[in-house]
Amino acid sequence: MVAALCARRLARRSHSALIAALTVLLLQTLIVWNFSSLDSGAGDHRGGEQRAGGEPPPAPRRERRDLPLEPWAAAGEGERGPQPRGDKLLRERGGGGGGGHGEHRAQHPPRRGGPAAGAAQLPGRALEPPPSPFTSLETQDGYFSHRPKEKMRTDSNNENSVPKDFENIDNSNFAPRTQRQKHQPDLGKKPLSKQKEHLKKKLEQDEKVKENSLLGKGSNEALQYSNQAAQNSSAAKASPKSSRLPHSRKNGAGSPELKYDQPPRCDISGKEAISALSRSKSKQCRQEIAEIYCQHKVGKLMPEKVTRFCPLEGKANNNVRWDEDSVEYMPANPVRIVFVLVVHGRASRQLQRMFKAIYHKDHFYYIHVDKRSNYMHRQVLQFAGQYQNVRVTSWRMATIWGGASLLSTYLQSMRDLMEMTDWPWDFFINLSAADYPIRTNDQLVAFLSRYRDMNFLKSHGRDNARFIRKQGLDRLFLECDTHMWRLGDRKIPEGITVDGGSDWFLLNRKFVEYVTFSNDDLVTKMKQFYSYTLLPAESFFHTVLENSPHCGTMVDNNLRITNWNRKLGCKCQYKHIVDWCGCSPNDFKPADFHRFQQTARPTFFARKFEAVVNQEIIGQLDYYLYGNYPSGTPGLRSYWENVYDEPDGIHSISDVVLTMYHSFTRLGLRRAETSLHTDGENSCRYYPMGHPVSVHLYFLADHFQGFLIKHHATNLAVSKLETLETWVMPKKVFKIANPPSDFGRLQFSEIGTEWDAKERIFRNFGGLLGPMDEPVGMQKWGKGPNVTVTVIWVDPVNIIAATYDILIESSAEFTHYKPPLNLPLRPGVWTVKILHHWVPVAETKFLVTPLTFSNKQPIKPDESLKLHNGPPRNAYMEQSFQGLNPVLNIPINLAHVEQARRNAATTGAKLESWVDSLVGGIWSAVDICAIGPTACPVMQTCSQTSWSSLSPDPKSELGAIKPDGRLR
Repeated sequence: MVAALCARRLARRSHSALIAALTVLLLQTLIVWNFSSLDSGAGDHRGGEQRAGGEPPPAPRRERRDLPLEPWAAAGEGERGPQPRGDKLLRERGGGGGGGHGEHRAQHPPRRGGPAAGAAQLPGRALEPPPSPFTSLETQDGYFSHRPKEKMRTDSNNENSVPKDFENIDNSNFAPRTQRQKHQPDLGKKPLSKQKEHLKKKLEQDEKVKENSLLGKGSNEALQYSNQAAQNSSAAKASPKSSRLPHSRKNGAGSPELKYDQPPRCDISGKEAISALSRSKSKQCRQEIAEIYCQHKVGKLMPEKVTRFCPLEGKANNNVRWDEDSVEYMPANPVRIVFVLVVHGRASRQLQRMFKAIYHKDHFYYIHVDKRSNYMHRQVLQFAGQYQNVRVTSWRMATIWGGASLLSTYLQSMRDLMEMTDWPWDFFINLSAADYPIRTNDQLVAFLSRYRDMNFLKSHGRDNARFIRKQGLDRLFLECDTHMWRLGDRKIPEGITVDGGSDWFLLNRKFVEYVTFSNDDLVTKMKQFYSYTLLPAESFFHTVLENSPHCGTMVDNNLRITNWNRKLGCKCQYKHIVDWCGCSPNDFKPADFHRFQQTARPTFFARKFEAVVNQEIIGQLDYYLYGNYPSGTPGLRSYWENVYDEPDGIHSISDVVLTMYHSFTRLGLRRAETSLHTDGENSCRYYPMGHPVSVHLYFLADHFQGFLIKHHATNLAVSKLETLETWVMPKKVFKIANPPSDFGRLQFSEIGTEWDAKERIFRNFGGLLGPMDEPVGMQKWGKGPNVTVTVIWVDPVNIIAATYDILIESSAEFTHYKPPLNLPLRPGVWTVKILHHWVPVAETKFLVTPLTFSNKQPIKPDESLKLHNGPPRNAYMEQSFQGLNPVLNIPINLAHVEQARRNAATTGAKLESWVDSLVGGIWSAVDICAIGPTACPVMQTCSQTSWSSLSPDPKSELGAIKPDGRLR
C-alpha cells in the first residue's frame, strides 16, 4: 500500500515536471520566433528591388520551386538558411543583392559602427577562425540539393514549355517598367526601428498613386508600382490641366506618357490590362492593348461556342511502330517532305551542318529567318541560292518565345507552300537550327510512307483542366512591342475539346490544306481564339486536328526527343518578354548519346543542340548516321560563330565591346611588329584603320579559345591598306592558393555577365565588362561535406567592394551571386578571393575596361572622368569594409589611388595606351594572318591556318549534290 502511494506521488510529480518543462520550451520558442520575425521583416526587402510582379518579395517558403530564392532571416547557426553570423571582428556586415534566378537579394540591414578594437589582431591559420563578418548566402544549387533528383525519362511525355509544378509558380502581374536606380537607398539598410514608419509612408504613397491611376476615375484597380514608383510618387500627381486631356495619360512610375490616336472605347479597369498599358513602350502598342481589351470586355473578341466536326468520342488512339529494317523495303511511291526551318541568332555554321545532314534532292526546304537576325539572313541567302529545292521566305517576322507571331509564321508558310504548285510535297516538318536528325532521311521517308495519312503531334498527356490552367489558355494575351502582354481572363469556347503539347510536329498535306483554306466554323474561330493566346503553336494544331474531320489521323508522337531538365530549364527566364512563366529544353551533351538509341517510340529528330555549349555530341550523331570523315580532315573539333559583322553596323554592339575589339586589334598589330619583324626592315609594321570588319568566337574541343578580329590596317612600309585577322586568347586568371589549403571542393571560379543558369555558362564569352556592368561571381564545386566559404571582391586599388558567405551543400555543383555594387565600377583588374575559415583557397581576376568610346564616338573628358573614377566616395556599398584591409593583408597604396585618379581623366592616345596595358595583362595576341595580299613576307595567309574564320571547315561547308542525292 505504501509502495503504491509512493508510486502515485512520483507519477504526479513527474507529470507536473513534464508540463513545466513543456511550458518553458513553448515560451522559448515563441520568444525566438518573435525575434526571428522581426529580423525577417527588417531584412527581407531592399529598397528599389522588387519581384517581377511589382510587389515586395513574399515571406520565404522552403518548398517554393523555380523562383528567385528568398532569404531565411531567422535561421540559426548550422541551419540551412542564410544568416549573419556573430560579428566579433567588425560591427558591419556585407550586403548581398542581385537579380535573376539564383542571384540573391540583400538579406539583412547592416549594423552601423566601426571596426572592433582588435580588428587587426586576426588569429592566424593555426588558431580557431573567428566568425565571419559577412552576410551568408544560400546558393541555388544548395537550396535545391535537398530534393531528390528529377527522374530522367528517355521518352518524356511532357513536351510543352510550361513547368510541371505550375501551381507553385508565381505568374502574378507585372509592375510598370522603370529605369533601375543605381544608387538608390536600400530599404534593407535602414535601422530596424524605422521599418514600420517607412512601410506606412509607402502605403500612403500607394494610395495617392491609386487616386491618380493610369486611366482616371474609371479604373477600379490601381497599378502595382515598384519601389521606384513609390519613391517618385510625386511625379504621379498629374496637374488638373493635364488630367483633363482626353487622349493622354501619364502613370506614376516613370513610364512614357500614354497617348492614344483615339481614346479607349471603354473604362479599362482590369489590373493586368492597366499594368500592360503602363509597361508598353510604343503608342501603337498601347492603342492595340486598349482596343483588344475593350473588344473582349463587351464580348466581341472571343468565340463563345465552336462547332466540333470530329465523329469520334474522345481522342484517336493510333499506335505506330518503328522497324529498323523498314528502310530496306522502300515503297514504290515514297513521300516527299518539305522541311520548314524557322531560325534566328548567329549560329550559321551549326545551321549549315544540320541542313547538310537533312538535305536530299527529292525533298524541299523553306527557310524563315527572324526579322532581327540579319547576319543569319545573309548567310542563308548565300547558300540557298545553290540549290533549286531551297527557298527563303520573302517576308520575315520577329518571333518571340510564347508569341502569337510563331503561329502566324507557320500559317503563312503553309499558305506559301500550298501555292507553290511546283513543289509536290506530302509532309510538313518544322525544325530549328537547334535540331539534329537521329535517323537518316531514308529511314524517315520509309516510315512516313507507311503512315502517309497520319499527322504526328505530341499531346500533353494530362487532364485538360490542368493543361488549360498551366498553359494560360484561359487568359487573354496580346503580342506587341515584341512582348506578350497578359490582359485578363477569358473562357474556353464551348463545344470543342482543347488539346496541346509540343510545337514541333509533322503534318500531312491534306490537313495543312484544311487549316490553310477552310472557312468552316472550327478553323475560323480557332484562328481568332489563338491569335490572343500564349504559346499558340503548342495548342492550335492539336485542337483543330482533334475536333476536325481529320481527327482520326492523329498520332500522339511528334517523332522527336527533347532534352527536358525541368530543374534547370524552368527558371521563368522569359518573364522579360512574356507575362508568364515558361521552360526551355537543355542542350544535349555526349553523356546523352545513349538516349537516341534507347527510345521506346519512333523518333527521328532531337533537340536542343548548341555548338557553343557542346559540339562533340553533334559530331557523334553525324558520324553515327553517315560515318567518319576521312583521316586528316581539318576543322572537325573547331567551331566558329560570328558575333559582329560590318553590315550590322557598330550600333549593334556596346561601347564596351567596341573598346575591346579595337584594343584586340592593336594587340595583334603589336604582335606582328615584334614577332614577324626582321632586322633592318619594317615591312610588318601597321597602323590600325577604322572599326573591325567582323568578329568570331573560336572554340576548339568545346573550349573557348578567344576572339578572331578581322580588321583593316595600313602597312607602313608600302602605305597600302591590308585586311588582317587577329586571334586573341584570354589568359588563365583562376589561381589556387599557394600553399594550397586543406579545402578541396572548389574546382573553378569565374566572373562575368549574362549567366545562363540552364546551361551553367556565361553567355558573355570572354567576360567583356565595362564600368556600368553588373558582374556575377560563379564557382564550380566538387562533391564533399557542407561548408561555408567567404568571398571577397577587391577593386584595382585594393578597396574591398563586397564580402559575403556562401553555404555550399554537399551535392552543390555551381553557385553564382551578383553583389549589389554601386556603379560605376573602377576600371582595372579586379580580384575575387575565396576563403575557407579565413584561409585563402583560390582567387580569380577579371578586367573592367575603361571605355574609349561613348555612344560609338570617342569619349569626351567629362564622360571619361564620370565613368572611370569609381563610385561616389569610393563606396561600392553603403557600409565600408576598410577595417578588413589590414586583417586580410590587402594594403591600400595611396600612390596607386592617385594614379587611378589621373587615369580617370585621360582621353585619346593616353586612354588607349591605358586600355591596352590592362587588356594585355588579361589577353594575349596568339597569332595574326593576312586576308589577301600583304607586304609582310613572313605573315601567313588566313585560309592556310587552322584557327582563322577563313580556315577550312568541311563539316559545315555546303558543296555539290552527290550522286545519291545527299550533301553529307
